[in-house]
Amino acid sequence: MKKTAWLTLVLLFAVVLSACGGGAAPTQEAPQAQEAKPFRVAVVMPSAINDLAFSQSMYDALLAIQKEMGGPDKMEIVYSEGMFVVDDAAAAIRDYASQGFDLVIAHGSQYGSSLQEIAPDFPKTAFAWGTTVDTFGQPNIFAYEARAEQGGYVNGVMAASLSKSGVIGVIGPIETGDAKLYIDGFKMGAEATKPDVTVNVNYIGSFSDVALAAEAANTHISAGADVLAGTAQMVVGAIGVAEENGALWFGTQSSQTSLAPDIVVANQVYHWEVVLKDMIDLIQKGTYGGKSYAITLANGGLEIEYNPKFDLPADVKALADETIQGIIDGTINVEIK
Repeated sequence: MKKTAWLTLVLLFAVVLSACGGGAAPTQEAPQAQEAKPFRVAVVMPSAINDLAFSQSMYDALLAIQKEMGGPDKMEIVYSEGMFVVDDAAAAIRDYASQGFDLVIAHGSQYGSSLQEIAPDFPKTAFAWGTTVDTFGQPNIFAYEARAEQGGYVNGVMAASLSKSGVIGVIGPIETGDAKLYIDGFKMGAEATKPDVTVNVNYIGSFSDVALAAEAANTHISAGADVLAGTAQMVVGAIGVAEENGALWFGTQSSQTSLAPDIVVANQVYHWEVVLKDMIDLIQKGTYGGKSYAITLANGGLEIEYNPKFDLPADVKALADETIQGIIDGTINVEIK
């Protein structure tokens, strides 16, 4: 075969291979990585997310975790607020579980019996409730509580140190849970600081009755109290009375300084994110419950937040700081059974 004919055949063969896609491996587009779904949290609360008390403490904690995780694209939060009626709350809890939320939080001890009934129907959904340590032996229920007596004790120390009349009034909701722990700790701290102090406690039988809380506060003022404290969302009524009468106020659960910055001395603030982070980590690894948690001064779940606008005497501030450290290192025992 002549050279020119051979070259012509080679070139023709190359053209055919090129047209057929031969001579090189076909290219394929790399499969796109599937975007991770956000972690989904639903919470049912007895009061409003801005109640400056129990419900806001949980909502603020969830927002803090959402920000840390990267925003709503990484963590979805939905809520039902003002769920005073237990049957309505139970319906909301079941509905959220049916929608496939990763974690459903029943933020209120009154929801326990409902959760005990609902959780077994959704074994792959994690539930949490508080304040309590009881998981009912269920593998998909977490429990959490606040050792509120710790911050209560610190606030009581400051209250006794600042009271000029020697009379302190405390307004409580119902004698249970973290409310009772806080009040018992507050009284213990006040009496340890000044044994002759009078601490009058009034449980009004309601978490939400603002008018009744105000009435109780007026009764304490009439009895000579120049310092007041209280717990639950109804305390906004009591804080108003304290401000009108120039009495000092100590808060708990969430910061209440914004309501009356001139008379609020300090607040025990709950940081539920300390325990929520561990729950989320366990859920993502396939563990849906069976563990109880407590927030404390030692683990940072409880924080004494001083009001920067209140001129707290240096010696009282130092005593409070020493008390906090003593509770953390165990030299001051305030645990209440």
